[in-house]
Amino acid sequence: MALEALKGVKTIQQIAKDYDVHPAQVAEWKKTMAVGAAGVFAPGAGKTETEQFEHERAQLHAKIGQQAVELDWLTKKSKQLGL
Repeated sequence: MALEALKGVKTIQQIAKDYDVHPAQVAEWKKTMAVGAAGVFAPGAGKTETEQFEHERAQLHAKIGQQAVELDWLTKKSKQLGL
């Protein structure tokens, strides 16, 4: 119903009458659909919670690796400069 209301082919009153619901409810569903529909197409929207966790974990491991390399480089350079 919310998708029908968003399409605009029928009025909210017509949709409400067809499905035997109150027009205010159809309007609320339409509003909710308009606000939340973008989240369906957001990156990671189709992933399960475990997949999202694993992706985040991989990103954090990559960050740790990057920081370890930077720390080693800074340690080496500070020794070369006598600091």
